[in-house]
Amino acid sequence: MDTSLFPVQDLSVVPPTPQPPEPPRLRKAERRQVALLPICVDELIPPQHQARTLWALVEGLDLSGFQADLKARGSEPGRAATDPKILVALWLWAATQGVGSARELDRLCQEQGAYRWLCGGVSLNYHTLSDFRVGHQAALDQLFTQVLAILLHEGVVRVRRISQDGTRIRASAGASSYRRKATLEEQLVAARQQVEALKNQAQAPVAQEGTARQKAAQVRAARERAARVEQALKLIPELEAIKARQSSKKGPVQPARVSITDPEARVMKMPDGGFRPAFNVQLAQDTESRAIVGVAVTNDGSDQGADQPMRQQIAARQQLAQPTGTPVQEHLVDGGYAQHAAIEHAAAEGVTLYTPVMQRKTKDGPTPDPYAPRPGDSPEVIAWRHRMASAAGQEIYKLRAATSETCNADLKCHRGLLPFRVRGLHKVLAVTLWSALAYNLLHFGPVVLAALQNG
Repeated sequence: MDTSLFPVQDLSVVPPTPQPPEPPRLRKAERRQVALLPICVDELIPPQHQARTLWALVEGLDLSGFQADLKARGSEPGRAATDPKILVALWLWAATQGVGSARELDRLCQEQGAYRWLCGGVSLNYHTLSDFRVGHQAALDQLFTQVLAILLHEGVVRVRRISQDGTRIRASAGASSYRRKATLEEQLVAARQQVEALKNQAQAPVAQEGTARQKAAQVRAARERAARVEQALKLIPELEAIKARQSSKKGPVQPARVSITDPEARVMKMPDGGFRPAFNVQLAQDTESRAIVGVAVTNDGSDQGADQPMRQQIAARQQLAQPTGTPVQEHLVDGGYAQHAAIEHAAAEGVTLYTPVMQRKTKDGPTPDPYAPRPGDSPEVIAWRHRMASAAGQEIYKLRAATSETCNADLKCHRGLLPFRVRGLHKVLAVTLWSALAYNLLHFGPVVLAALQNG
């Protein structure tokens, strides 16, 4: 036994080599594993979520106009149609969230809780969503009138004084898609030949590349292109007549050209000073509540002459809501509408038009007093000059910018009124109506819901 304080170690003994640690135990992802997940659709959103309020609104509104064209009825064979309430609620909710794409809405219906809750387990695809968005313009216009009628009946909205403004929004067409008449005739022949070639290829007994569905899609795309070129050719005489009238005032002009992508789109001067294909969206609001009371879309880059049709549209909507209601008495527009004829027409209807007096320049400089009557002015024009020169008239006119400009900005930034992804005046108007309807329901939804619940 070694009892020394510092024992001598045996150097011949080799210590064991340390072993590396064993690999860690990890729970790894296995995404191909089938799992049955218990999900209650009603618990995807909280009880006070705005999507529930929107659904309650949609359930209370009359949507019979969206069901008129449905073919699945009774016990006839075929797949059941999607409830229009679901599609209306989805597009209204998408508009309130600034979503303006059918593909994006399709993705959200699979991923986000509010959209999944609105679907309620009903499967959708972007084709169904896109077709529904632009395929019911008349029913959508009636729905807009229905909501406006409720607001008028509840006294929230009055159309005694309205403000109107036009905003140009980019069309779904490129600047390079515009062609002259001779080029359009050549492309129409080529497009028709392509349609026939694709039809023969699809009917050939020898199997070609691609499925039957792909071949049908190719034929349909070629047929739609031929139809657009044919429509563009039909519009050439109308544009030539317009340019002929312009040539007498501004000298020679370029030959008429029409887009083969969207024949109804026109090149307009945009807010940044550039010129691009666009549509002119006309919106009218009630200055007291700032609710949208009129919607129109034109392919005219000028606002001149757009005030009278807007008043007629509002009067027609109001007649359906309140036959004995107060008509438009004051109409606020910007300088783009200022025409002596417009002022005289408004006065003949009993409407006071507020629009700025343009200061014209002469050879010696600007006129000293643009509000002074001029030779040839009618009594209505003289009254307009005096009205806009007064402090009261200028104070009223300030409401135009506070109403129209803020509404336009809201629709463009937050309600999905983005550069259009659809083509044609009919579809563009439908998209604009969705945004305007969502704007009104977002601001006055509680009032509309209370009115519907009270009968």
